[in-house]
Amino acid sequence: MEITYTKCGDVYLPDLIIEDDATTIGKYGRMRKRYLKEHRSALYSSMLLSGKLFRHLAEIDRACEDRMELIIRQMKEREGVTEELKAADQMEWVHRMNSILNRAEEIVLNELVYC
Repeated sequence: MEITYTKCGDVYLPDLIIEDDATTIGKYGRMRKRYLKEHRSALYSSMLLSGKLFRHLAEIDRACEDRMELIIRQMKEREGVTEELKAADQMEWVHRMNSILNRAEEIVLNELVYC
């Protein structure tokens, strides 16, 4: 592997190329990136320079989405949030679903994003 340099003023800087996967990073991937950048800067820099950051963020995003679906499905079953409830009392259904979504997201953020 050959390293090339560019002269900037009196200093030569290496020409680093960071390969950016064409993967789209979703909400949880962006949250993980911000967390790493603000609270784990050494890990963030290491992953960025090694080219592993975008792959990691995409994996975290996928894992969070899958975990959210699982938790929501389990909570709905356990708490009796059904289509019958939705047809009978829409406001109660919305109230319960919002509660489930907020709790599920809190679990996912603590387990996968902010660790």
